[in-house]
Amino acid sequence: MNPASQDIATYLQGKENLDLTIGENLFIGREPNKPSSLVTIFDVAGPGPKVVMSGTVLFSMPSIQIRVRNIDYRDGWAVINNIKVLLHCFRGTLSGTVYAGISCRQEPALLDYDDGGRVRFVSTFTCQRTQEKNTGGEG
Repeated sequence: MNPASQDIATYLQGKENLDLTIGENLFIGREPNKPSSLVTIFDVAGPGPKVVMSGTVLFSMPSIQIRVRNIDYRDGWAVINNIKVLLHCFRGTLSGTVYAGISCRQEPALLDYDDGGRVRFVSTFTCQRTQEKNTGGEG
């Protein structure tokens, strides 16, 4: 199973309205200084796994934070909002992992302006995922 950040980056890379390419303007875990306009996905703390009475893990619950940096405030906000629309309530299989649901836990918000005067927005999402094909549980 990949880190959730990897699965989400692969998914976002394929979306025409975002025009993102991993390693060019879409990054995982580390935000480079260039290019000025980019998206970075971080694996962050989330809730613990959902466990049924038998002790079986039903779902892992990783969280990701998406940070958008842009030279223009409105363009940056548009990118983070488009990502929110794509991810919130997503259900499906990414890189062989079943995502029973992705929820936006923090609406897009202004984080800061970096040392180069570029605006940065963040939004946080919690994923509910399993490698099992059947996402139903016991009890």
